Amino acid sequence: MLEKPALENERIVACLRNVFGLAVETIRFLPLGADANTAVYQTTTYNQTPYFVKLRRGDFDPAAVAVPKFLSDAGIKQIIPSLPTKTGQLWANLDDYKVILYPFIQGHNGFQLNLSDQQRIEFGTAMKQFHTANVPAALTNTLPREDFSPKWREGVKSILRRIDAEQFKDPLAAELAIFLRTKRAEILELIKRAEQLAQKLKTRLPEFILCHADIHGWNLLIEEDGTLYMVDWDTLIFAPKERDLMFVGCGLGGNGHTLEEEERLFYQGYGQTDRNETALAYYRYERIIVDIFEFCTHILGSDDEGEDRKWALATLKTQFRPNNTIDLARQLDKTSL
Repeated sequence: MLEKPALENERIVACLRNVFGLAVETIRFLPLGADANTAVYQTTTYNQTPYFVKLRRGDFDPAAVAVPKFLSDAGIKQIIPSLPTKTGQLWANLDDYKVILYPFIQGHNGFQLNLSDQQRIEFGTAMKQFHTANVPAALTNTLPREDFSPKWREGVKSILRRIDAEQFKDPLAAELAIFLRTKRAEILELIKRAEQLAQKLKTRLPEFILCHADIHGWNLLIEEDGTLYMVDWDTLIFAPKERDLMFVGCGLGGNGHTLEEEERLFYQGYGQTDRNETALAYYRYERIIVDIFEFCTHILGSDDEGEDRKWALATLKTQFRPNNTIDLARQLDKTSL
């Protein structure tokens, strides 16, 4: 979220004091992230200890904090567990939000700096540890399972119908409608191909494992001393391992290497594995379709002139540029035929 939510800082501070036992001196909103349901803050106590505060509204599964805590306790050092309340719970309630507290890590994401060879290898090793961890069912029994649903594909079709039926006075919405009309055939082809691949996967389901489902370069945090962390576990799902592996070598893994180098170094750490190329192609298409739906929904959902809507439109357009995510998905799809 790039814009501060309508929640007074004083109420957040009171929650941190009463529920977590923090003696907060300062708090400031951080305009970070693409998730419109998540706002983050940095707070500092009177003894000058910094903390990272995450406010999450909408869908929340306790596994999003319980699983990282388990994995961290199990020795996966690339995970930052949330800190408990005074009663031992890993989150607090504040109006429509869940309040989640972390130690503050000063660093940058994988698109703000160049990852080293060793960091890429370490990332692969950590993902393999996660994929093979024996996480108790009691922590994950509420998580969804991949069903290759047409929900997002149908949602994008609905948006395409809407832009034909409406005239938009809001400048950003009008700009979006013009852009989507120029890309209609391309978008419908993406939807068609994702549906074909989904049907193919349904006939012979790959093995399901616990997946992060959003482990791209923006969710890699590199501390100033080079320590690497994997963050943002709100999207956990049981799915084929390709749900996570799709981010490797498709332009979403961060800066510093060619796509071929990125893939080679990751699998040097992850280890040899049989990849289902059909699943990889499906997930790369489906990720683009989900992005189109969510960006368009956000842009069409209001007429404010805030940075979140502007960023959404700019990012949507970027995906259609040469050698970006759509082109890379098509290239992989050719190899899976």
